[in-house]
Amino acid sequence: MSATLVVNEVYLSLQGESTFAGLPCVFIRLTACNLRCSYCDTAYAFTQGTKWEVEDVVARVRELAKPYAGSCLPLVELTGGEPLLQPNALPLMKQLGDEGFTVLIETSGAHDISSIDPRVRRIVDLKCPSSGEVARNRYENIPHLKATDEVKFVIGTAEDYQWSKQQLLEHQLVGRCALLFSWVAPLLPEQRDKSLKPVPAGQTPITRKELVERIIADALPVRFQVQMHKVIWPPEQRGV
Repeated sequence: MSATLVVNEVYLSLQGESTFAGLPCVFIRLTACNLRCSYCDTAYAFTQGTKWEVEDVVARVRELAKPYAGSCLPLVELTGGEPLLQPNALPLMKQLGDEGFTVLIETSGAHDISSIDPRVRRIVDLKCPSSGEVARNRYENIPHLKATDEVKFVIGTAEDYQWSKQQLLEHQLVGRCALLFSWVAPLLPEQRDKSLKPVPAGQTPITRKELVERIIADALPVRFQVQMHKVIWPPEQRGV
């Protein structure tokens, strides 16, 4: 039986986050997620998608990457949803690596990353308190992190910031891999899916300026980031 994946969309755009921000990237957005983070901006990927053969996904990536032949671009990123919910994401990443692509995966941090092809750059969330999903963090992933991986904290409140600082110390993350402090772009009421968790009571929203100032004041060795694609295109636009 051929290997299949449920795919929400495949498209070429700009990498808007991570240490690769600003570079051309082919995105493979897979369907389904078992978390409901309060700030999620891709809730459409929870259920929307069609079944693709893995070979057809690879063929589409080749087609989109063709203008970059002979260079190290574009990147290829698996995202979601949660790509690790679909077992055939693993052979897809291996095949893309075999074809010479630099492959990234964005994962919630709630699933085992140890079986991912070692060539893949893994961008792993540690869910902060305001997400409503902090209990889902799989700390067993931390020993598997490599220098080429990245840990992302999505920070929307002052409490998130303090919690993230604590995680850096408690899990000795500094020096292990790149560390990202990503500011939450607040969702408008019409952008917020009804299935998302509420922000827990008693949390204090933090602005991007306040977050940057705290990072600098505390001399944290982390990379501040905003979602670059939301600066370029309307926040609700898909395929970018």
